[in-house]
Amino acid sequence: MKSEKKIVEVKNLKKQYGDNVILKNINLHIDRGEVVSLIGPSGSGKSTILRCIADLESITSGEILIEGNNLTDKNVDKKIKKEMLLKTGMVFQTFNLFPHMSVRNNIVRTLKLVKNMNTEKAESIVKEMLSLVGLSDKINNYPNELSGGQKQRVAIAGIMAMKPKCIVLDEPTAMLDPNGRKEVIKTVLELNKKENITVILITHYMEEVIEADRVIVMDEGKIVMDGTPKEVFSHVEELKKLRLDVPSTTELAFELKQSGLDLPDGILTLDELVDSLLPILK
Repeated sequence: MKSEKKIVEVKNLKKQYGDNVILKNINLHIDRGEVVSLIGPSGSGKSTILRCIADLESITSGEILIEGNNLTDKNVDKKIKKEMLLKTGMVFQTFNLFPHMSVRNNIVRTLKLVKNMNTEKAESIVKEMLSLVGLSDKINNYPNELSGGQKQRVAIAGIMAMKPKCIVLDEPTAMLDPNGRKEVIKTVLELNKKENITVILITHYMEEVIEADRVIVMDEGKIVMDGTPKEVFSHVEELKKLRLDVPSTTELAFELKQSGLDLPDGILTLDELVDSLLPILK
C-alpha cells in the first residue's frame, strides 16, 4: 500500500565506487510538505543522496521510492519513471541559465523540451512562476542583468514550471552574498507555505537551517542525527566534533551556558536568547 504521507523514501541505500563506500545503508523518508535540511562535513554523502534521489547517480543497492513508486526498479516502465522524476526538481549551486536567452525564453525552452508544451501555454506558466518568486518585472531581462540571488530565483521558477511536488536544492546559496542567500531561502520557504512544495535543502549556512521542519546530520556516509532544529542544535559539542558550525546565536548561548549561566539548550534565535536571559538578569 502506497503511503499518502511520504513523498520520498530511501531504503537501505548503498553507494560505492570500487572499494570506496559513499553511502552506508541509508534509511530515511521525507513527508509531503516538509522542509528538510541535510547538513554534514564535506564528503559525508549529502550531495550523493540527493543525486541518487534525482536519478543522477546509479545506486549500488537499496531502493528509492517517489510517492510509493520504486524509482530503482530495473523493470519500471520508462514513461512511469520519467513521470516520477518530474515530481522532483533539482537546483544546484550554479544557475544553469543560457546567457544568450531572456528569462522568459530560458524557461519556455525547458518547458518545450521536457514537456513538449506549445509556446502560448509555456509563456502563461512562465508568467505564473515568475510571479511566485517575485520576479515578474524581470521576464525580458537577460542573466547578465540579474543579481546572483535573482538568477537563482529564476532557476527555481524554471524548476517550479515543471510542477514538481518536491524541490531538491544542493547548496543553492553557496555562490551568493548574504542578501542573495536571504532572497533565495525566503523564496523557497514561501513556496513551501503557499504551494505545499516539499523542500530538501543542503547548505553549509546554519542560519538557513533554523526554519526547517527537520535537520538530518550526516557523517562518513551515515545519518548520525535526525530531529527538529532545536533538537539537533542542542548538541553543540557533538556537532563541533563533526567539524560543523551552529547558528551564531546558538553558539553565543552555548558559550554563555559554559560560563555558568542557566540557559536551555537549542536556542536558535536572538529573541529566544533575550527571553532566556531576562529572568536571569533580573
